[in-house]
Amino acid sequence: MKHSAHPTALVAEDEAALRGELIEHIGRLWPELTIVGEASDGIQALRLLDELRPDVLFLDIQMPGATGLEVARQASGRSRVVFVTAYDEHAVAAFDHGAVDYLLKPLQPARLFTAIGRLKERLGDTPSDIGAVLDRLAALPAGAPSRPHLRWINASVGQTLKLITVDEVVYFAADNKYTRVATRDGEALIRKPLKELVEELDPQQFWQIHRSTLVNATAIAGATRDFRGRLQLKLKDRSDTLLVAESYAHLFKQM
Repeated sequence: MKHSAHPTALVAEDEAALRGELIEHIGRLWPELTIVGEASDGIQALRLLDELRPDVLFLDIQMPGATGLEVARQASGRSRVVFVTAYDEHAVAAFDHGAVDYLLKPLQPARLFTAIGRLKERLGDTPSDIGAVLDRLAALPAGAPSRPHLRWINASVGQTLKLITVDEVVYFAADNKYTRVATRDGEALIRKPLKELVEELDPQQFWQIHRSTLVNATAIAGATRDFRGRLQLKLKDRSDTLLVAESYAHLFKQM
């Protein structure tokens, strides 16, 4: 099946902001590709797939109406499919790169560039039947998509309950039955244990530096060693320093 020099694509993603971001990146990285349609749910995606017959389909796996897997079954053998997904790296090993590609949320332009390179190489061939890949994906446990990271917390300041966004937090420290939340301008307490916070916060933003401490990486001013050789972190907006346990010191070897 021969394609024109101007291939077409359909973008199906229910999050409007992410859909806009993806279209903007595609426009920059592959200006020859024409986005002929946008869908915000699976039913609309199925309708536009039949109507527009795009060469490429950028497809969110989890959409209302019909899932991305159901839409991809209809596209099998007709369009190249690139899944946009919150599945983690291990789960997406189910994807056969020869037949289908994927982009992880949040979007990484470098990863999109790689996917576009693969698509360009294969556009001249008939799209593969991806039924077997879809069967493997359908068999993944329902818990495979990662949960969104914690964005805000309710904390007690004296008798007052205060809403704190995680971006305001400088560090979390275990404190008996509570966890102490240190911000630029004060401290508060939450009942959530540190081990739960480790699982719920974005690990790229909050680094565990001790079994009882999590620090916001953006709040770190620098690292020094004290007279005993222990690593201490200086903070941008607080005068206290944080001790780094030896088992976590590797995080700061660049400093």
